[in-house]
Amino acid sequence: MTQIRERTVLFADLRGSTALFETLGNAEASGLVTQTVALLSQAVDDNRGDLIKTLGDGLMAAFDNPRDGIKSAMRMQELLLKSSVRSERLRYTHLQIALARGEVVEIHGDCFGDAVNVAARLLDHAGDGETVVTAEVVQGLTSAQKARFRSLDHISVRGRAEPVHIYVLDQGRGDAAATQFGEIVRSAAPEGIRLVWQDLDRVFDIDQMPVVLGRSTQATYCITDVRVSRSHARIDWQGSSFSLTDLSYNGTFVRFGAGGQTLSLRRGSCTLHGAGAIGLGGPPSETQAPTVRFEVLHLAEADRSPLLLQRGL
Repeated sequence: MTQIRERTVLFADLRGSTALFETLGNAEASGLVTQTVALLSQAVDDNRGDLIKTLGDGLMAAFDNPRDGIKSAMRMQELLLKSSVRSERLRYTHLQIALARGEVVEIHGDCFGDAVNVAARLLDHAGDGETVVTAEVVQGLTSAQKARFRSLDHISVRGRAEPVHIYVLDQGRGDAAATQFGEIVRSAAPEGIRLVWQDLDRVFDIDQMPVVLGRSTQATYCITDVRVSRSHARIDWQGSSFSLTDLSYNGTFVRFGAGGQTLSLRRGSCTLHGAGAIGLGGPPSETQAPTVRFEVLHLAEADRSPLLLQRGL
């Protein structure tokens, strides 16, 4: 029987499963992934959702209202966290979740429609442990639930002409976790960030966030190199600093200063401060890796910008 209904669609993807197959072997890894996905699906049943299907290392579900979908997503993140604490084998796995709401067509237990396509594509914009949702999902939440989401503004989604306004569930990561260094850099709040790759020299202010770096022509900062993913990395404004999140399969690497430490982001995030270089798919020290120079700007001091001086401006 075919039905057309307004529903909230959820996609969840278990990241790190490929490494499990490499370290544990096919049989043991398959059993562990299947067991983990089954555990996550309990969060769907517990929150009045319908498990549409499992997708190897992920799942698709649908809910009648956004509130139940968000409760399910939060419960999934909790279940995986608890499992990773109990099992060393799951220590490096992470969950990406995306939700969208709209009219769907239900046929023989499966769902089709724009909300399904958008939710599936939004997984490309979610970092490890992140839950991203559309504005339509946020509109259906309680005031307490809405307060936990931070706007990422409008983002171009592959296969869709109109940009999608998306939000991310605030995980409450402190500055120390975001920097991934033992030291926290604090200064007056920056006002913009400059990105330079070859002749592509642009300055973005905080009102233009987020900025997606990627090969797609729909990316905010398009880097036409085959080693770059369609949506490779995302720069967000976190209220007092710029945060860089890796969205790729090949990794994003950040070097602070001319010869400073290089930080490897594998679906993780870090706070950007000062000036440095972002390597896409490889460290900035590798000559073949596409490298974007960045500088966090206090616009009143832009005339002293190291990047400007390097370019002789």
